[in-house]
Amino acid sequence: MAHFTVAANAEQSARWKMAAESAGHRAVGTWLAEAADLYMRVRARAGLPIALSWRRGGRFRVVLMDGQEVELRGTVSPPFGIFLGDSAGPSYEGCKAYSLVYLPERRILATFRYASKARSLASEIAPALLRGLSPPDPEGIVERYRREA
Repeated sequence: MAHFTVAANAEQSARWKMAAESAGHRAVGTWLAEAADLYMRVRARAGLPIALSWRRGGRFRVVLMDGQEVELRGTVSPPFGIFLGDSAGPSYEGCKAYSLVYLPERRILATFRYASKARSLASEIAPALLRGLSPPDPEGIVERYRREA
C-alpha cells in the first residue's frame, strides 16, 4: 500500500470533507483515491494523453532486431521504458536515438531523435492500456511525430 500527503487550504479541506461524507467515505483520503481513479478513467475514455512519472536508472529487458533479448538501463514509467539506442542495441551517450519499449512484451515501439518524443508517445498510448486494450500499433502516431520533428 502506498501513502500520499496532500496539502489543501481551509476552503478545499472543508469542501473535500463534505464531498467525502456525502459519498459515504469515512476519510477524505479514501474519497480522494476514488476521485483520482475516476479522473484517470475519464481521461482514458476521452483518449487524452496521460501524464506519466518517469524515473532514471531502471533496468528492463528488450528484444532487439536480431531476436536477442538483453537487459538495459534506461528511464522507466511502467509499462514503458526508454533506452539510449535503437533496434540494433544500446548506443553511446549523445547518439540521438531513444527507443520506447513496451515492457510486458519487451518490444520496441518506436525510436526517436529525442527522449521527449518517446515520452509523449507513451502518454498517448497509455489511455488504451488503462481501458484494458493492448497498445495500438504506433505507426500512425510515429509518422506524425516524424513530420512534426
